[in-house]
Amino acid sequence: MLHVSEFSKSYHGHPALEINDLEIPSGIHWIQGSNGSGKTTFFRSVAGMLPFKGSILLNGKYEINRNPVQYRLRVNYGEAEPNYPAFLTAWDLIQFVGKTKKASTDQINELIETLEIGSFVRNPVGTYSSGMLKKTSLVLAFLGNPELILLDEPLITIDKKAVEKMYLLINQYHDEKGIGFLLSSHQDFQLSELTVSNRFLVENKAINQIP
Repeated sequence: MLHVSEFSKSYHGHPALEINDLEIPSGIHWIQGSNGSGKTTFFRSVAGMLPFKGSILLNGKYEINRNPVQYRLRVNYGEAEPNYPAFLTAWDLIQFVGKTKKASTDQINELIETLEIGSFVRNPVGTYSSGMLKKTSLVLAFLGNPELILLDEPLITIDKKAVEKMYLLINQYHDEKGIGFLLSSHQDFQLSELTVSNRFLVENKAINQIP
């Protein structure tokens, strides 16, 4: 699914993450690591939001720097702590991202219903609670026809019912559409309704698979 090679990311000249060669196969994978270990740096790099040195190849076809448009159409990202302009509504964000990701009206309506954001979808984001923001972020992460979805700390700030809905979506998109997932969390996905294929540990500026 994802091949990362000769990867390095630094901030102000200080190395934050270095990956010589990492192969992540298709499936649902758990990325573990302490705060500040580099999980979000990795996710944002894979999502095409941060510049870096090296190569990230999706499904043997789309390299993030050589095929930026095709790559970004196929990789979606749900942020750990989303921060949107206060004057926009969730509907504004969904319409913009949905158009970019070529999402259908049916898919948009289904995601709004499943994650239950209809009651506030047309209200300004500045009025949202942290849970509302997170649900909005999750809707955006599933839009279009991705081949990989990154969810950074998807379990925080949402209630148990929303978590169950999210698990339902992950299983549905993985089983029916073959979409891969990278999930980060301090909580244990192995105790959830998800079948986690592999665990990877972000530690000491590197990422390695946990046996």
